Amino acid sequence: MASKPPKGDPVQDAPQVAEVQHAAAGLPAIGHTLRIAQQQMGVRRTALTLLRVNQKDGFDCPGCAWPEPDHRHKAEFCENGAKAVAEEATLRRVTPDFFAAHPVADLATRSGYWLGQQGRLTHPMYLAEGAAAYEPVSWERAFDIIAEEIAALESPDESVFYTSGRTSNEAAFLYQLFARELGTNNLPDCSNMCHESSGSALTETIGIGKGSVLLEDLYKSDLIIVAGQNPGTNHPRMLSALEKAKRGGAKIITVNPLPEAGMERFKNPQTPQGMLKGTALTDLFLQIRLGGDQALFRLLNKLILETRGAVDEEFVREHTHGYEEFAAAARDADWDETLKATGLTRERIEEALRMVLASKRTVVCWAMGLTQHKHSVPTIREVVNFLLLRGNIGRPGAGVCPVRGHSNVQGDRTMGIFERPAPAFLDALEKEFGFAPPRHHGLDVVRAIKALRDGEAKVFFAMGGNFVAASPDTDVTESAMRRARLTVHVSTKLNRSHAVTGARALILPTLGRTERDLQGGGEQFVTVEDSMGMVHASRGRLEPASKQLLSEPAIVCRLARRVLGSESRTPWEEFEKDYATVRDRIARVVPGFEDFNEKVARPGGFALPHAPRDERRFPTATGRANFTAAPVEYPAVPEGRLLLQTLRSHDQYNTTIYGLDDRYRGIKNGRRVVLVNPDDARELGLAEGTYADLVSEWQDGVERRADGFRIVLYPTARGCAAAYYPETNVLVPLDATADTSNTPASKSVVVRLEQSAID
Repeated sequence: MASKPPKGDPVQDAPQVAEVQHAAAGLPAIGHTLRIAQQQMGVRRTALTLLRVNQKDGFDCPGCAWPEPDHRHKAEFCENGAKAVAEEATLRRVTPDFFAAHPVADLATRSGYWLGQQGRLTHPMYLAEGAAAYEPVSWERAFDIIAEEIAALESPDESVFYTSGRTSNEAAFLYQLFARELGTNNLPDCSNMCHESSGSALTETIGIGKGSVLLEDLYKSDLIIVAGQNPGTNHPRMLSALEKAKRGGAKIITVNPLPEAGMERFKNPQTPQGMLKGTALTDLFLQIRLGGDQALFRLLNKLILETRGAVDEEFVREHTHGYEEFAAAARDADWDETLKATGLTRERIEEALRMVLASKRTVVCWAMGLTQHKHSVPTIREVVNFLLLRGNIGRPGAGVCPVRGHSNVQGDRTMGIFERPAPAFLDALEKEFGFAPPRHHGLDVVRAIKALRDGEAKVFFAMGGNFVAASPDTDVTESAMRRARLTVHVSTKLNRSHAVTGARALILPTLGRTERDLQGGGEQFVTVEDSMGMVHASRGRLEPASKQLLSEPAIVCRLARRVLGSESRTPWEEFEKDYATVRDRIARVVPGFEDFNEKVARPGGFALPHAPRDERRFPTATGRANFTAAPVEYPAVPEGRLLLQTLRSHDQYNTTIYGLDDRYRGIKNGRRVVLVNPDDARELGLAEGTYADLVSEWQDGVERRADGFRIVLYPTARGCAAAYYPETNVLVPLDATADTSNTPASKSVVVRLEQSAID
């Protein structure tokens, strides 16, 4: 039987600390998965639901974007994927009575964990101007309210339409179509806060802002470098792919400031051998300082250039541009400067070089540890330089592999969710739908927050997500949201953003991935694109949590009909009834989706074309893969300060908090902890178990403070610390962003630690 949600917030200011674990998954993961699933869904619903996750005739996990292999296990999910499914398929409900008992002021005092544990939203809810609590509202009235506020704007650019990575391809395409027919490109999305740096760097260098590998390439590789990533928590099914690659003879180098259990040993719960012993994954661990990755890859490139026969001269000659300028910069790389930037020893780097030179097929995987620094774009360009030197793009078993975080975040971008759309995309949209979409660039996440703060944006509409908790500079973001005339959130569950509102606010409850979607044209399915460009169908089977729920495509279509009125020539009503008609239009607008309905009907879906991977053709400005040469950068940290990275616990997915433990790191029953190297702690006079306030230091002189964090002595890289977000997002200045991509620099925050009043 499912359990009831917690009535009160659990105490979170006295976390317990145990030993760090050195293996991921295994029996503990199975036990934890079943316990969480049973609490949320009960036994029978757990079995029926989990066995459909990531199956060819089932639904796509609402968690991460890691691809499924062609041959699926009956249990094709991980522990954290099961948690995501359990929270969506929960039997708990948030009804209008709940909102009557909990005014907004009360919700604002609650933790994200408590809010999320209350269950599924069942009715559209409206917070009137000056009201204390949300009240139920009809769908018709909700759309009227949005239309009223949009009509009152002086320009469509005073509206912002945010997208979470959960949104399906069909809903995303309709959403951007509505926004552009309205007249704005203000389409920020969660990519702005995570892999925007990857897209910026890859588009410039190889001509497409996506990874160039498929799962089979990992299996065929000789060497896999996993940099700035923690698969054991953030993409656990990736561990199965790494295990298979190891069985095929691949070596693995892990580059990260923290040792992570998943990259040490993987106890595959699908096999008896895996459960008992597991597989050691990492052959070489490079414990790098935060922000030192560009320096590391630059020095490796210098050493490759200095090694006779190491450069693939034919590939460089036939397929690349800018080699001489790059080579000149690489040859200037300095050993002493690199050792300072990285914190590594010469011996470890030379060992890495030997492994690189022994490999004929190399893949580099990365995530937020590379993308959330000021110099993230040149860092990723340097990774591309590293691969181009030895011809490791467009070759089986080799390539770039940015690992996306949310299940359809890459698909949303493919569908046109982007504040800076390509002219060719707008041309296709105009030809297909007969209106002139706006050509000026819109607002990304950081610029949208500034526009709200400055009164230049007045309506904020979020298709999923938890914008307030996900964004940087929490106090600034919350103040900006409260200046809006109207905030609207399409959601399945409660989160912090529902408690930080504009003058008026709406919560619009929507179907989840697990639920059956019945429209006028019959039962519907949606599609998603995974991190490797595979597109496939997702079909929910559960009855909706409430008869009041609308699907995301239905919400967009009804909103568009109400806001745009009879002047719109777009067949919104037809699109709502039959998603196949949406896919027919996508097929005529988005390259690679020709015959979309036919191709997605195939079990497992289809791979989108990728010119660099498929034919070694690089659609860049030069028509070739571009080497780049940028000055090497790394964060400067004043004496007596530490460089902080924000990260997830094992009991969370993005801003969703499933529990208060971080099992692999030995943290239990609390989240306000800061991981500090023992030598740094000794030099700074910090003792294990004492409490400190974290204060970030930025050039604007503003004091940003996160109070009451327990000091945990932990084997981080020297000079580096780590703490969980969203609690530490308050420390990340809004203006501290990556060059070019404008992604918040959440992995390199200079902090000082002050004794807390808790002690």
